[in-house]
Amino acid sequence: MTSKFTELAIDCADPGRLARFWCSVLGYEVQDEDEGVVTIGSPAVPEGKDRLGPVPPTLTFAPVPEGKTVKNRLHLDVNPADREQDEEVRRLLDLGARHADVGQTGQDSWVCLTDPEGNEFCVLASRCP
Repeated sequence: MTSKFTELAIDCADPGRLARFWCSVLGYEVQDEDEGVVTIGSPAVPEGKDRLGPVPPTLTFAPVPEGKTVKNRLHLDVNPADREQDEEVRRLLDLGARHADVGQTGQDSWVCLTDPEGNEFCVLASRCP
């Protein structure tokens, strides 16, 4: 028996704001909001624990008092589904992302950005439907 990757927990200062950003990035919706913790997930996933097959992971945003101080050791990579990489990067910048310098060479096939709280993520060049 193996495990399924079903949820990524993200510490942040403003769970509602970060949840709205990532909902816009991923086409997710808020699934739960309780005591300041916000969980978002794909609207295409059926309810229930007995789902078979791959499950798009949910993201859970929890408030913490301390701010981000160093580069993430874990980050998300996103693939544009319906547009080219440069168009997707522009869309994400319009949503509140910012360019990040984490030592890229200039020859990289990905673009490194940060979300509104400074968490790094990459936009890959390949398109995945």
